[in-house]
Amino acid sequence: MDNTRGDAASSADAVSDLVSRARIAQALYAGYSQQQVDDVVAAVAWTLLQPENNARLSEQAVADTGMGVVADKMIKNERKTMGLLRDMQGALTVGVVAEHPEQGIVEIARPIGVLGAVVPSTNPVATPYNKTLNALKCGNAIILAPSPKGQTVCEEVVELMRNALTAIGAPADLVQKLPQPVSKALTNELMRQVDLVVVTGSQNNVRGAYSSGTPAIGVGAGNVPSLVDETADIADAAAKITASKTFDNATSCSSENSLIVVDAVYEAMMAALAGLGAQRLDAEERETLRNFMWVDGRLSPAVTAQSARDILTGAGIPVRIDDVNMILVEEAEPRADSKFANEKLSPVLTVYRARDFDHGVELVNGVLAINGKGHSMSIHSHDDRRVLGLGLQLPVCRVIVNQAHCFATGGSFDNGLPFSLSMGCGSWGGNSISDNMNFRHYLNTTRIARVIPPREPTLEDLLGDYWERHGR
Repeated sequence: MDNTRGDAASSADAVSDLVSRARIAQALYAGYSQQQVDDVVAAVAWTLLQPENNARLSEQAVADTGMGVVADKMIKNERKTMGLLRDMQGALTVGVVAEHPEQGIVEIARPIGVLGAVVPSTNPVATPYNKTLNALKCGNAIILAPSPKGQTVCEEVVELMRNALTAIGAPADLVQKLPQPVSKALTNELMRQVDLVVVTGSQNNVRGAYSSGTPAIGVGAGNVPSLVDETADIADAAAKITASKTFDNATSCSSENSLIVVDAVYEAMMAALAGLGAQRLDAEERETLRNFMWVDGRLSPAVTAQSARDILTGAGIPVRIDDVNMILVEEAEPRADSKFANEKLSPVLTVYRARDFDHGVELVNGVLAINGKGHSMSIHSHDDRRVLGLGLQLPVCRVIVNQAHCFATGGSFDNGLPFSLSMGCGSWGGNSISDNMNFRHYLNTTRIARVIPPREPTLEDLLGDYWERHGR
C-alpha cells in the first residue's frame, strides 16, 4: 500500500497546527512596543549567555552530532550572541523608524509574520539562537527546522526560549520547532506554509526553499581560499590561519579550505604552520587521505568536524607531531577531480604554491570556480592596492584582510561586518543577498510618501555633460 499521500497529509496537518499557533502568538506580539520587543530579545538571549546553559547545550551539541569541540562551541555561542545583541542595541524595528522630510518619506517597520528557519547540524545551537533573536527583534514568530542530528539539542534550545518568553508574559508560541523525528517532508511543508524561509546549511535545503513558492533567503556554500603574499607578516598570518582553521574542528563555512602562498615566502609559511601543529603530508600520504576522505565521491562523515589526529589515525597515516591540529595537503593547482579543492569541513588545508601574486590570484579564481563562488576569501598582505584589486576582480562578497577568517567574516568586535552565521553570496553563489544575513532581512518596510516641491530636471541638466564630450 502506498502511504505517500497519507504521509504528506500528516505532515501538512502537523505543520499547519504549528503555524496556526504561531500566527496567534505573532498577532499579539505585533502590538508590543519597542521596549517590550527588546525585553523579549534580551530574555531569550540570556538563556544562552548563562554559562551553565551554554556549557550544557554545547556538550549536548557535540554528543548528538559527533562534530566539533565543546569549548569552541561555548566561545562561538557567547561571542555570536553578544555580537548580535550589540548590533541590534538601540535599533528601531517597531513603528516609525525613520523620517526624511526633504523627501516626504516616513518609514515604518512591519513584521513579516511567521518565519521558517532551516538550521544545520554543524551549528545546532548558535544558528537557531541567531535566527530566533533576529526574528523576535522584528516582531515575528519563528518555527525551527533542525537537522536530524541536531534535533535533540534543538528541543532543549526551544524549551529554554519558551520558558523565558513565558516568564516575561510573552506568548511561548513565538518560538517553536518541528516535532521529532524531523523529516524532509516536514521541512518542505514548513517552507510552503510560512511567510518567509531563512536557510543556512546544505545547498539542497537552499534550493528547496527557493522552489517552495514562499519568499526565501538562502546562503551559499563556503570554500574559503586564503592568499599570502611576500609582504605579509608570516608569523601573524600562520597564527591566524591556524586559529581559524582549527576552531571547532572547522565546522564553520568560513574556515579556510585552500591556502595559496607566493613562492618567495612559501617554505617560511609552511615552517611557521608546522611550528604551530600542522602536519605536512607527502604525495603517498596525500593519496591515502584522499581515499579516506571521499567515499563514492562524497565527503565522509568520518572526517567532518573531526580532529586532525583522529583523521590521520582513521586514514592510517602516522602522526608525526604530538600536538597535531591541522593537516597540510600540497597540490599544484585546483582541479575538480582532485576533491581537495572543495570545502572539506575538517582541519585539512590544501596548499598551492604561486609563482607570484598574479599567479596566486589565478589560483584563487581556480578554487572559486570549483566551489564556493560568492562567499569570501582572505588575504594576508600589507599592499593595499592588491587588497583593493581583489575586491574589484574576484567573485566574492567579502575580502577579509589580515584576520582569522572564520572569526572575522561572520562579524567581529574589531571589524564592521554584522554578526551572523549566515553569509549571503550574491548572484555568484545563487543568492538574493550579498551581505551577512541580519535583522534587517527579517522586516517589511512601509513607506508613507507626501508631496514635496518638484525637482524636475531639464534635458540640459541630465545630458549636458555627455553632449559636451560626445556631441548631440
